[in-house]
Amino acid sequence: MPTLDELKARFAADRYATEVTGAEILSAEPRHAVCTLSLRPEHLNAAGTPMGGVLFTLADFAFAVAANGFTGDITVSQSADIHFLSPAKGRVLTAEARCLRAGRTVSLYAVDVTDDLGGYVAHVTISGFTVTRQ
Repeated sequence: MPTLDELKARFAADRYATEVTGAEILSAEPRHAVCTLSLRPEHLNAAGTPMGGVLFTLADFAFAVAANGFTGDITVSQSADIHFLSPAKGRVLTAEARCLRAGRTVSLYAVDVTDDLGGYVAHVTISGFTVTRQ
């Protein structure tokens, strides 16, 4: 099983999430991951709250780590649904992805996004499709 440092090195290749957005892996185990993002001014919309795309990117990154961090196969997002629940008021966002069901090729994950003040910011469901590596 890979260490947290090995996972961070592997997912550093997800450059949009890690370099552009600033998402980081806090913890991970098979089918479960917690990722964080420290908010910067460029993440905010005209209303002063994080853009929906920032929330979705963090949630999708947490899903990717949970679904792909401990397997040789590749699971990609097949569909996703996000519910924005309240504006983030804190400075750090946390996304926790957990697998609800994993079949041979199709899986379902729930991702909850919160802020560091305890606000429940968004709920995301992601259906994944697994492709076996050749």
